[in-house]
Amino acid sequence: MPFEILGEIHDIETIASGHGIRVLDRLVRQFGRGTWRKMKGIATVRLSSGRVIEVELHWYEAHGIGKRRMKIKRYLSQ
Repeated sequence: MPFEILGEIHDIETIASGHGIRVLDRLVRQFGRGTWRKMKGIATVRLSSGRVIEVELHWYEAHGIGKRRMKIKRYLSQ
């Protein structure tokens, strides 16, 4: 990952679940069957440049499989 999460992710929300996820077939093929949900939350991260910043993260998760394909969507502080 080009970033490291510092601390905990907070303000977690479910964006989509089940067939509402556009890449559901790809997730099942790559990681296995599960109750997949697309999630978002706020976290403090350290970028590969060493800069520490608060960001909005998006990821997919399923029970028994865990968080997958985490990415930064927005920078919240400069």
